[in-house]
Amino acid sequence: MKENRKYLLMVALLFLALAPRAARGCACGCGVFQVGTAYMLPQSQGGMVTLDYDYQDQNQNRHGTAAAPPADNDDKEIRTHFITADLQYMVDRSWGIEVEVPYWNRYFRTTSAKTGNPIVALDWWAMGDIRVQGIYTGFSPDMSTGFTFGFKLPTGDYTHNNAYGDIDRDSEVGSGSTDVLLGFFHRQNLTSDGKLTAFFQADADQPVLARENYTPGSEFDEALGIYYSGLRFHNVTISPIGQVIGSERTIDTGSESAHPVASGYQRLILSPAIEIDAHPVRVYGDVEFPVYENFRGDQLAASVMFKAAVSIMF
Repeated sequence: MKENRKYLLMVALLFLALAPRAARGCACGCGVFQVGTAYMLPQSQGGMVTLDYDYQDQNQNRHGTAAAPPADNDDKEIRTHFITADLQYMVDRSWGIEVEVPYWNRYFRTTSAKTGNPIVALDWWAMGDIRVQGIYTGFSPDMSTGFTFGFKLPTGDYTHNNAYGDIDRDSEVGSGSTDVLLGFFHRQNLTSDGKLTAFFQADADQPVLARENYTPGSEFDEALGIYYSGLRFHNVTISPIGQVIGSERTIDTGSESAHPVASGYQRLILSPAIEIDAHPVRVYGDVEFPVYENFRGDQLAASVMFKAAVSIMF
């Protein structure tokens, strides 16, 4: 048992060592929604369909670790509704697959290149970048440890714009890039009855193929949390969750990027959450509060983010 824990600690430290320590300021910063959701980690053979909704309103200009005057940033607000359909299927207790199909609504208010530089607002719906990943959980019978590996495909819309070209590439719904995805997760019971559980999750996103002079930066997101599953009412289990989420992005590159003016960030987020399990239905919700942010240049940030999801297991 001690040897297994030592091995798992070494793997976690390896992920943290490989994480990019510089940071990138993607307009959406949506990678944080991929971690910290312990309910999505596979626990048994079979499938799960999830409809996920995330929301953030980036309406505060920040520079470095502090707030900055709104006048210093041509962009004024980026408000996004993230809707994602997810299918996860474990063929057996070792191997599985997961496919995520996003569709987003984005509201973008910015300073236009039109004569007189008025503030304009653009609002559109678009397909996002589909993620396809394999899952391996064959390290232990309880599937508590696993790796994920796959690709983010360039299916998202990255060309939406107005007549004045006011939407920058990092503000598009799609990145236009093909990315390699790699992840690791582990659950560990903290009590003999299994009611108190800790979890660690890390996801890395590395672009390998880019389009039209824009390469988004690498992204690394990690979450460390704990949840209690001892609250039960008939066939319903209510689990309060506490988690800490870290997020880093390296700088963009390419002539269409904002590098080095406004590209790159690091942040730390506290997120209370709750899961309600009435098998075969699960409901999850959390609120995410940034407690530390370090942005390169002037960038828009959200003071709070929200996540909600409904899953059906089969």
